[in-house]
Amino acid sequence: MSPYAQIQTPLLDIAYLEWNPAGSRTAVLLHGWPDSPESWNTVAARLAADGYRVLCPALRGFGPTRFRDAATPRSGELAALGRDLLDFIDALGLQRPLLVGHDWGARAAANACGLRPGAALQLVLLSVGYGTNDANQTLSLTQARNYWYHWFMATPRGAEAVRGNRREFTRNMWDTWSPGPWYTPEAFDEAVRAFDNPDWAEVVLHSYRHRWGYAEGDIAYQADTALLTPAPVLTVPTLVLHGGADACNQPATSEGKEAFFQGGYARRVLDGVGHFPQREAPQAVADAILAFCAKTGA
Repeated sequence: MSPYAQIQTPLLDIAYLEWNPAGSRTAVLLHGWPDSPESWNTVAARLAADGYRVLCPALRGFGPTRFRDAATPRSGELAALGRDLLDFIDALGLQRPLLVGHDWGARAAANACGLRPGAALQLVLLSVGYGTNDANQTLSLTQARNYWYHWFMATPRGAEAVRGNRREFTRNMWDTWSPGPWYTPEAFDEAVRAFDNPDWAEVVLHSYRHRWGYAEGDIAYQADTALLTPAPVLTVPTLVLHGGADACNQPATSEGKEAFFQGGYARRVLDGVGHFPQREAPQAVADAILAFCAKTGA
């Protein structure tokens, strides 16, 4: 029996994991790439023990989440991820949840708040600097090197690797983005099952190609993209957690972002932690989230 529940939105049947359904507060935890909702298991259990109802949806193209219509473009653009999250919130009737996102999930959560001020009570972003969705952003040579996989996926050979060898392709990210060894074979096997989704490859390829202007966006998100470009100032209290040893997004990419956050901005660097803090240091992540929420009024 699948541990996932499912909710229907205008475009998707979104699968999600849930802890403590009767919790008095709600937290939505969004996974990144290449990862799965199970990345949050330890953090989710801790938040649930503190009284939260915790929901961990599978993003479009991941796990049991499915497009409802075969004709819907398999877009991976970042505005679409933000809109999906708002649709998920609406479908479940959630009132200003805590939003916590890692990597793609962090971009989805921030974009949801940019599209709908007041959508969240608090926002926690892991491993991503806000305002880095822009194709025209300045990149250091070190960061450009870290993004080799972005450029690789813009080529036919990269597309072939994503479609035909996703397991080894994504294992390379796990092996190089964090100091190792840091994960078990069982943890990777659990995550990679989410990549068996029939739309995973197309969503992933489109996401990275669109991000740098190598692919057209879905016209359905044209207005949302305009609202998010340039990155809007957010009114929600925000915490950023960034691994000090992140070899994907350098910690410097989340520095100096205070001007984007009218509701307050806190940032903490986790020494010795790589790109997957919720997996590598789940108790430290949970501690930081709960302390932040207590301080900002949840």
